Amino acid sequence: MEIKIDCDCCGFNKNNIYKALEEMPKDSEISALSDFFKVLGDPTRIKMMYVMSQGEVCVQNIAQALGMTKSAISHQLRGLKEKKIVKSRREGKNVYYSIDDEHVRQVINIAMTHIMHTN
Repeated sequence: MEIKIDCDCCGFNKNNIYKALEEMPKDSEISALSDFFKVLGDPTRIKMMYVMSQGEVCVQNIAQALGMTKSAISHQLRGLKEKKIVKSRREGKNVYYSIDDEHVRQVINIAMTHIMHTN
């Protein structure tokens, strides 16, 4: 579908819009990105991410750190794991959770930098 930009009201370079449209991710990728931010868009999950940012922890450690039940933490971890935001590692009967990769940690740090800058 050919898109024609014909607004001259602000003198904006139309090529910038065409370039943005060329580089626009697929709808499925936009949807996945939106889901990523929805999953992180919860105060409890953000706190959990900060606890895990220091390394691997078990459910009990997270629950104690946040004053929550193991069941509530496990429920939240399931969603984070499904979205590949956290990963787990089993060692005997124990399961340890950590942030899935450095990109997730960077997104959180950049977002916090933005928040601190705007306050």
